Amino acid sequence: MSAPTFTLQELQARLGEPLEPSPWIEVDQQRIDAFARATEDLQWIHLDVARARASPFGGTIAHGFLTLSLLPRMIELAVAVSGGRMTVNYGLDKVRFTAPLPSGSRVRGRFTPQVVEPVEGGVQVTWKAVVEREGAEKPCLVAQWLTRHYQ
Repeated sequence: MSAPTFTLQELQARLGEPLEPSPWIEVDQQRIDAFARATEDLQWIHLDVARARASPFGGTIAHGFLTLSLLPRMIELAVAVSGGRMTVNYGLDKVRFTAPLPSGSRVRGRFTPQVVEPVEGGVQVTWKAVVEREGAEKPCLVAQWLTRHYQ
């Protein structure tokens, strides 16, 4: 299944409206271990399964930055933007890791276009990005994310 495609004008018309969420993505211990090795963030709460069982979380949890790094894949699965030659990350204005993400959980992204504005050579979209954990009341991450779409 491919992501629904929107033109920049269609996104402009949908400001403040959440789009359909991405499919679920599993965040298992293997993914957490690989992220820890790649970033050299080897804190025990992410890697030491036995020690983490005795923590307030009851097991290992994903790095907040691992959750954040899944945003590009989630938006790719949820939203296609037509009419440009390339899209790049421009940055984040606000990121909050609002709840832990236990190993073995599934997450999905919800994206709401907030601002669509011209920039030199293209258009910048400000998204409200929310990462939901399956079965949890509170999201794991809430961010304001900026992408640039160049013509």
